[in-house]
Amino acid sequence: MDQSKRKAPNIVFIMSDDHAAHAMSCYESVINETPNIDRIAKEGTRFDHCYCTNSICAPSRASILTGTYNHLNGVRTLSDRFDGRQTTFPKLLQQAGYQTAIVGKWHLGHGGESDPTGFDYWNILPGQGDYHDPILIEMGENKRHAGYVTDVITDLTIDWLGARDKDKPFLLMCHHKAPHRPWIPDEKHMHLYEDMDIPEPATFHDDYSNRARAASDALMRVDRDLTRTDLKMDPPEGLTDKERKSWNYQRYIKDYLRCVASIDDNVGRLLDYLDEQQLTEDTIVIYTSDQGFFLGDHGWYDKRFMYEESLKMPLVMRYPREISPGSINKEMILNIDFGPTFLDYAGIEVPQEMQGRSMRCLARGEQLPDWRQAMYYRYWMHIDEHRVHAHYGIRTKQFKLIYYYADPLDTSSQSYEPIPPEWELFDLKKDPHELLNVYHDPDYEQVAALLTKQLQELQTEVQDTPYDGQ
Repeated sequence: MDQSKRKAPNIVFIMSDDHAAHAMSCYESVINETPNIDRIAKEGTRFDHCYCTNSICAPSRASILTGTYNHLNGVRTLSDRFDGRQTTFPKLLQQAGYQTAIVGKWHLGHGGESDPTGFDYWNILPGQGDYHDPILIEMGENKRHAGYVTDVITDLTIDWLGARDKDKPFLLMCHHKAPHRPWIPDEKHMHLYEDMDIPEPATFHDDYSNRARAASDALMRVDRDLTRTDLKMDPPEGLTDKERKSWNYQRYIKDYLRCVASIDDNVGRLLDYLDEQQLTEDTIVIYTSDQGFFLGDHGWYDKRFMYEESLKMPLVMRYPREISPGSINKEMILNIDFGPTFLDYAGIEVPQEMQGRSMRCLARGEQLPDWRQAMYYRYWMHIDEHRVHAHYGIRTKQFKLIYYYADPLDTSSQSYEPIPPEWELFDLKKDPHELLNVYHDPDYEQVAALLTKQLQELQTEVQDTPYDGQ
């Protein structure tokens, strides 16, 4: 068929919450198998360097919708409500004749201007939502659904697909709550991994030496900061500190992976439905997560840091008409690129205000000499729930420079705590686990100076404002 006469492709955008790439077997996980998510990679492409611009739920989702950084879209923290009057890719697709729907997690506020806009149909969890018998808000009306949240979201997704206008292309956003804390599995997977120990990561016993104070200050340690709600039971008596840490990890990681297993099953259900309805050839399928997550890496759970396990997002993508099966891309992708990519596939001009760029050519295997060689990151929630210091930084293909400016948004708040700013520099080629800060190493003086200049230039380019106390 002549490409110019082919109808616009359908788009199925599946996103989970806190699903780290290293808990997917297509990313060579050593702790679990995800055969259905792997199918997307095997039948399409895997992006190995996809990053979020702010590793926390609501800000990442706002950047995905708008194609802009958080200082422009207004969602810098979890407490910021999304202003739905701004331009988003679903609005533009809807205006171009796409049917649009979102089912599952929204997490960008409710009521006023914060409910989903640009969607013909929306059915979303209030806030984080519940794992069992969840309430969802369907076009403004609260309804409780019996069952496990991942199954419910998939059921509603398939229901919408069955009822859609089959003469129009569609954008369907299926957004799962899982595997967000407190990691409550369904009955089917409750005993998965019960008779085995999950391997502990290489940095599990990190002592946070040779790092900025921010690393040791963070309250997300597996050994001391997980709650009974997280662990579901009290530990056995008489454990040493090391044994207790390992016991906590097994309780945490197994429930996390059980939640992932349910997601994988439901991804399979959705892929099978597309096959049954003969939609596969004409449908782009994307699986990703809103950010990465620490799976015991550095002895942590949660995210927020610019460290690699938190920064990296999984991204697998299938479109049989364009993408070669089993391909792998090594270019640097950002969450602000998603919207421009969807618009490109739909033949819609990308608005100048969007700061991302379409990765469609990369997905086809083309080389783009002018593609980005560095990315900018900023985390704003200084000394919040997990006491992670506010910071921004730059990542290139070999180096990462992080500046902990430690300045809260509101100095009148109870969380205000003046902390001296610090820098971290990692040579990712020599130190992929980011254990040695070489910022003050004389051998890296020129590298630090060059990266600092690049950081300032990139910050200006994305229209962000540097911390004025640096």
